Amino acid sequence: MRIRVATAIAALIIPTAAQAQQVKPLLDFRLRWENADQDGFAKDADALTLRGRAGAELTWQDWSLLAEGEGTAALVERYDSGLNDKTAHPIVADPENVELNRLQLQYRGLKKALITIGRQRINIDDQRFVGSSGWRQNEQTFDAVRFEYGDAKGFKADLTYSWSARTIWGIDGRNARQQAIGGNNVFATVSHPTPVGTLSGFAFVVDQDEAEVQGFRLSNQTYGIRLAGSREVAKAAKLNYALSYAGQWDHRHNPNDYHADYWLADLALDWASAKIGLGHERLGADEGVPLTSFQTPLATLHKFQGWADKFLVTPPNGIRDWYGSAGYGWKKVARLDAINATLVYHRFNSDRLRLHYGNEWDAMVAAKKGRWTATAKFAAYDADEFATDTRKLWLQLEWAY
Repeated sequence: MRIRVATAIAALIIPTAAQAQQVKPLLDFRLRWENADQDGFAKDADALTLRGRAGAELTWQDWSLLAEGEGTAALVERYDSGLNDKTAHPIVADPENVELNRLQLQYRGLKKALITIGRQRINIDDQRFVGSSGWRQNEQTFDAVRFEYGDAKGFKADLTYSWSARTIWGIDGRNARQQAIGGNNVFATVSHPTPVGTLSGFAFVVDQDEAEVQGFRLSNQTYGIRLAGSREVAKAAKLNYALSYAGQWDHRHNPNDYHADYWLADLALDWASAKIGLGHERLGADEGVPLTSFQTPLATLHKFQGWADKFLVTPPNGIRDWYGSAGYGWKKVARLDAINATLVYHRFNSDRLRLHYGNEWDAMVAAKKGRWTATAKFAAYDADEFATDTRKLWLQLEWAY
């Protein structure tokens, strides 16, 4: 209903395309093969999927209107999409889908501020708490009103009210994997530069108002701070760092009564074309009851705790993730614009009871030429006291206009 209201407002305010200053086409395609070999399943998963998006953004003076459709086709469907009942295979969370991905109206006429209303992509900071889950073929978007402000001194404020999270499960979503999850969600961040980096405060109130989605147990409220910055330490060398803390409590209809903490310490050294990193992320536990550990249900979860996706829901005993990474990039080589290679190692332990969950190696190589990007990616999770051994391999080709 609120999307219809936004569309009606747009029809009254935005002139015709003939009068517009600019019409920008939006078009991209992504072809991906994913193989998953997971202990405990009779068969491997083989998913060959093609994702396409098409739309346009029309601008006039201080206004813009963006509309974009998204469709995913399963060319080879030997996998459990989460909705197709092929449960003999491991899950690959890319179901077939055709939907309206984005429909948003923006206004830039306020001094130093931007207002966006409608179905939109929202990525906040590193996407640890709110993100678009861009690795999945069907991305996560939000029906929301967003206000963004920034002044010349570097102060920024970002406030969003979202009444619906449009999930990766698409139009056939059902039961615990809904197409959309309604609720009164509020995302707020404020930040300001300091001599040692940008200091931010944040609040994320997540209202999962669907009983079939974990019985409201993912509704939570999180408040925290973050410091992120960089320093030149030598010629062509830069040290990047981030520190963060947050506390989380149950919210609204959540039947659990809990408190869990979050900690992050991350260091990365960029030296010419090379990069090495080391970090620790802790998602704390309360007393070991399921879904009373620190949860981030609206995050871009594939970015965190390894690409094998074993920890999309934080275990009851929490998680402590020690990780290291190394990468290198080449430009203008072999007639390509760029080639980048990355290697990551994770050691996963529990936050309580001193369990060793397992270890994971991740590797990726991506090559770019003009509008084309080719990616090969691999994840290997070796289980100890959590989940099962899993190997995943992706080959992907993407074109974007």
